[in-house]
Amino acid sequence: MFTKGLAKGLGIEEAVNSPTFTILQIYDTGRLPLYHFDVYRIEDPEEMEEVGFDDYIFGKGVSIIEWPEKIEEILPEHVVSVTIEKDLGRGLDYRRITFEGTAADFSC
Repeated sequence: MFTKGLAKGLGIEEAVNSPTFTILQIYDTGRLPLYHFDVYRIEDPEEMEEVGFDDYIFGKGVSIIEWPEKIEEILPEHVVSVTIEKDLGRGLDYRRITFEGTAADFSC
């Protein structure tokens, strides 16, 4: 839902789905391109070269990376991490969302 909400905020109207088997989904119909990575199946960070990771991550769009800990050593120095956790003590639908890093760390 987080990625879908971000895509909507960027003006992307097409269906947004997790790229589980393709590693990368590109949505380029909004104000900025959205690059949605799911690296759960990555065994070695060097595999990201095959999808052109650097071109996207250092490009002009917004990148979302699910399972970033699998490629931690190739992530840029400045990232904004978003952690979404359930808290069953507060109800089935409750989520705690934590942001680390700030947009002020970036230049456009």
